[in-house]
Amino acid sequence: MQPLIETDALIIGAGPVGLFQAFQLGLLEISCHIVDALPRAGGQCVELYGDKPIYDIPGTPRTTGRGLVESLLEQIAPFKPTFHYGEQIATLERQPDGRLLLGTSAGKSFLAKTVFIAAGVGAFVPRRMTVEGIARFEGTKLFYHPDALERFAGQDVVVHGGDDAALDTALSLVGQVKQVTLLFRRDAFNADDALVARFREAVSAGAVKLVIGQPTTFDGTQVQVATPDGQTIELPVDALIACLGISPRLGPIADWGLELERKQVPVDTERFETRERGVFAVGDINTYPGKKKLIVCGFHEATLAAWAATTIVFPGQSIPLQYTTTSTRLHTLLGVG
Repeated sequence: MQPLIETDALIIGAGPVGLFQAFQLGLLEISCHIVDALPRAGGQCVELYGDKPIYDIPGTPRTTGRGLVESLLEQIAPFKPTFHYGEQIATLERQPDGRLLLGTSAGKSFLAKTVFIAAGVGAFVPRRMTVEGIARFEGTKLFYHPDALERFAGQDVVVHGGDDAALDTALSLVGQVKQVTLLFRRDAFNADDALVARFREAVSAGAVKLVIGQPTTFDGTQVQVATPDGQTIELPVDALIACLGISPRLGPIADWGLELERKQVPVDTERFETRERGVFAVGDINTYPGKKKLIVCGFHEATLAAWAATTIVFPGQSIPLQYTTTSTRLHTLLGVG
């Protein structure tokens, strides 16, 4: 049993809205932990359009999904939120004292005064390989979108996929591993043109091996591949990295007893609280009359949700509205005083 983690707030989802939620809570001196199913912050903003331009963030004429997340992480750094990556919240139960007990897929337990669901259209989880029996190798020989590549030093590594993440992973392994091979079903990639050009150069230079085909079996030591011309080849492998994209799943949220409308959570527009006291929903996961699925709308929702949480975290206290331009207290919290 892992120790119970007590916190003022638990944020489910580390996308842009979840990160801005942490910032607004920090300004109000509400401590928080953040849980995300992916191995890093950013959610769909990074995974689906990390390098594509975004033009509608206030005061920021142009950024990218990755750039926006990097800025948000820098913004919340003074508040030191604790991140728990690669985990999903599996259970949510009301306790006799009014707090909420939540358990993760990795066995962690949180006891929170408030919960903020910022899970977009659900938890973004890696698409799994469909090779029979391959699941038993997850975490030992098979890895999905790993964040730390140092663990593969000196190994024969096969990267399976053809998008930005797959090509970037293969290129990042060059010089770290014994041999890196990219395996994809066709010799055309769903990736940024500049990245594809870099990858082609690496293949031409012999730094990366390219194999076209579909994996059919994996026994932990080799991948068997069916090629388009009907041949079968075997690739020796110490580690298989699958970068097959991500897909949203509502997952356990559907089992928490929250009211749902078309897989979204209804909220009021004063507090952005669900019908469950202390459980807030911000961003694409919520619904209300006039809802617009825009990042900037999620920022507004997170701000009002944070203020609404003060009545639960600080019962009976009157919290004054302060401005970052003039408040010495906020300057101290932000480390700029």
